[in-house]
Amino acid sequence: METEPSVEPYEGMALLRSLADRGQAVFTVPDAREVAEDVGIAPSYLKVVLRRLRESGWIRRIKRGTYAMTGGLPGFPPELPPFAVGMALVDPCAISGWAALNHHGLTEQIPRVITLTTPKRIATPAMRGAVQTAPSTWRVAEHDFEIVSVVPAHFFGYEETWVGEARVKVFDRERALLDCFALPRRFGGVSEGLAIVEQHLHELDVERLVAHVQRYGKDAVIKRVGYALEIAGADPSAIDPLRRHPVKGYRLLDPTKAKRGRRDGRWGLQNNLKVDAPR
Repeated sequence: METEPSVEPYEGMALLRSLADRGQAVFTVPDAREVAEDVGIAPSYLKVVLRRLRESGWIRRIKRGTYAMTGGLPGFPPELPPFAVGMALVDPCAISGWAALNHHGLTEQIPRVITLTTPKRIATPAMRGAVQTAPSTWRVAEHDFEIVSVVPAHFFGYEETWVGEARVKVFDRERALLDCFALPRRFGGVSEGLAIVEQHLHELDVERLVAHVQRYGKDAVIKRVGYALEIAGADPSAIDPLRRHPVKGYRLLDPTKAKRGRRDGRWGLQNNLKVDAPR
């Protein structure tokens, strides 16, 4: 019977050190393979080293073939922030939803679930019947991630930023806000978006928001955002392209509520909330 090769503990630590120096606290098996021989680990022994590092608690499996360092050793990265774990689940993806709004200081609500937006169709373990959670939720490293798949044309407006020791992609302030009007059911209705615009107008890049909305290209979203900017007191010339965008008929200001209320001909919206634009 073939015996398992002997692996010294320092070899595994040297592997992790080399990966950490490359900024790869989250790494794949091919990443580890690239540095293994440099630290004295033969390619045929790498699988054993990774298994022992995992059994010792120095790394944890994120998904098949992908691992994250758990921290705890002097000089090594600390426990990875959840945003970094999310980046390892789906490629490409960007932090969005409540997590992105909180990251930018647009809400004080701390999300229980971190939303990842991706242009890919992703089968989570729950979708495959491997675990009992909501189908779009992926629980990893004691964090819950919600996977939201969008058409490729709507995957834009993200920026790369450092969160702890990890570089992650997050929807920028204006793109994160746009989702409040494009996907209001995820935020309990359009009122959250209206409140953010009113409270944080001075922090928003209105020109960028208008450009994002036009790129998104949905009539209802264009009108909702333009209306929200107007009642918050934004420069009329900046939002005029949204007001002039042609639509036939009327769109609901809040699609989560009943179809009733005054019709606003300037914006092509049916105001089913008790919010009035300036005369």
